[in-house]
Amino acid sequence: MSAAGTAKPKPSQDFVRAEVAAKFILRKTKLRPSIGLVLGSGLGAFANEIPGAARIDYKSIPNFPRSTAIGHAGRMVIGKVADVPVAVMQGRVHFYEGYSMREVVFPMRVMSRMGIRAVILTNAAGGISTNFNQGCLVVLRDHINLQGTNPLIGPNDEHFGERFPDMTQVYWKPYQAVALREGKRLGIEMYEGIYAALTGPSYETPAEIRYLRGIGADLVGMSTVPEVIAAAHLGIRVLGISCVTNMAAGILDQPITSEEVMETGERVKADFVALLRAVIPRVGEDLP
Repeated sequence: MSAAGTAKPKPSQDFVRAEVAAKFILRKTKLRPSIGLVLGSGLGAFANEIPGAARIDYKSIPNFPRSTAIGHAGRMVIGKVADVPVAVMQGRVHFYEGYSMREVVFPMRVMSRMGIRAVILTNAAGGISTNFNQGCLVVLRDHINLQGTNPLIGPNDEHFGERFPDMTQVYWKPYQAVALREGKRLGIEMYEGIYAALTGPSYETPAEIRYLRGIGADLVGMSTVPEVIAAAHLGIRVLGISCVTNMAAGILDQPITSEEVMETGERVKADFVALLRAVIPRVGEDLP
């Protein structure tokens, strides 16, 4: 077969758009981040504590989707944490905001084009397991995708990754061990669990929570899983951390509100920041 016959197909429009966005971001800083972070609802304070960082509004980045969710600042922050260069997304976009799955995972693809090799994905979640307390941090060891779709549906671009990415160990076990160890050292209440992703934006009913418990879910939320699937496709290692900002419907005899989510995120801010500062250098030592 000729050399031309073995060449990869022409990059997709999504790949080109991600490349344009990545180059724009990298022109704003001399740093070349190797670790990416996505900060969920009420957890964005970590990015505010990175000194001397470049801060770029999503609206100024070519092709980049804009956050509309409560508690998502909508900024990319490039800086150093313990001498490790990081790219921090201060907020994400969700399927429930009306974005397509391609748009939801676009930032992950941009991070890949920036040279990111590991990501720490965080979220606010409802606690299903009765072992959890409101405000505890949970290291994800697996997930259940109940969003009714997959961000890889459609033609595959081999420039991103192979057609059928393996999901057996998408949550990198050494990173899980690091997070649990560092949390214990810091005296933080830490757990492990399985995260179920639904579309939202309505919270789940008590019957739905009973169903989720029955199929093995410990937490429930409306994000993260599309990003994890995209990361697996891109060959990026993942650490997932949920903050249990509320107990899921039916666990406690009270309604669930977005204000409760934000208040809990504020309450655990110090522990969350301390954990990320401890974990990032360890992740930096184990990059692919």
